[in-house]
Amino acid sequence: MTEAATLPDPFEEVAPPRGRSGAAAWTTWLLRRLGLAVLTLWLVSVLVFVATTALGDPVRAILGRDYNSNPGRVAQLEAQLNSNDSLVSQYFSWLGGLLTGDPGTSLANQQPVWGQISGSVVNTLVLMLLAAVVMIPLAFGIAMISAHYRRRRPDTVIQTVLLALAGVPEFVTGILLVALFSTSVFHIFPAVTIDSPGGHPWDVPKGMVLPVATLVLAVTPYVSRIVRATLLDVLDSDYVELARLKGIPEPVVMRKHALLNAIVPGIQVIALQLAWLAGGVVLVETLFAYPGVGRQLVDSVRNHDVPMVQALSMIIAAVYIVVNLVADVLSILLTPRARTAISS
Repeated sequence: MTEAATLPDPFEEVAPPRGRSGAAAWTTWLLRRLGLAVLTLWLVSVLVFVATTALGDPVRAILGRDYNSNPGRVAQLEAQLNSNDSLVSQYFSWLGGLLTGDPGTSLANQQPVWGQISGSVVNTLVLMLLAAVVMIPLAFGIAMISAHYRRRRPDTVIQTVLLALAGVPEFVTGILLVALFSTSVFHIFPAVTIDSPGGHPWDVPKGMVLPVATLVLAVTPYVSRIVRATLLDVLDSDYVELARLKGIPEPVVMRKHALLNAIVPGIQVIALQLAWLAGGVVLVETLFAYPGVGRQLVDSVRNHDVPMVQALSMIIAAVYIVVNLVADVLSILLTPRARTAISS
């Protein structure tokens, strides 16, 4: 009892060392982290450019049989893509356009790339945000219930269902939802997203239900299982046992002691799943005809529209990097000992 009373709480504030400015340490850490993010994004840009260039001559792929019979069109596309320049010159020309907000002109319709993808970016971010708003409380709630009933029948049922959902690809989940809620079984929601000209997908809320539900069912099992495992470790710790010995009710122990210590690992896995959504929405948006980045990327690949593919790939990579950066910052803010380590 005496030994347990002296155990430190992981969330106990620790005084920073003297003579060291916490603000300066935070600024140094944040700048270093931003520098790594920029470096990662630059390496991704190199990979995207090399990958799209290695696919072959885009002009020949676009024109097909007309390549030899339409020299004027060939010259126009080559000038637009700077095909006659060296690869290094092409890369820096493209990179300069990205940095100035001009990723080029679409080869499919000769319209500025950014003007065509800006609306799709907003639509995809809204879809991801809605999925996150539903998924985060749902995943934590399921994890808390499962941890409370660990090794009992409710926990077994929950873990079996989560494992089953985790093993099903998201497009299969989407097809099953369409078959269940958009056919003769239950004709409740539309099978595809309704996007009126000049409007947004969320103008018809019923059309958003199935895409959001598909994404939620795809990522919730992973988050719930990680949070549950963390909760079980915390519930078996000595300082939680001490709280029980003091007579604190179990719901309060779960909420104020166990859950707080499970938040940081939960944030990390949520960030990974949201970052996965940046690329995983491709199948979901294609399945439900959702006018987002994923569907536009598929159409651009089909049309051999290299500038569109490059710009969309960089946007997906940027979302992935930003989400992980935000998760790192939140993890530090919610862990006092980690904040102290930065200042030391």
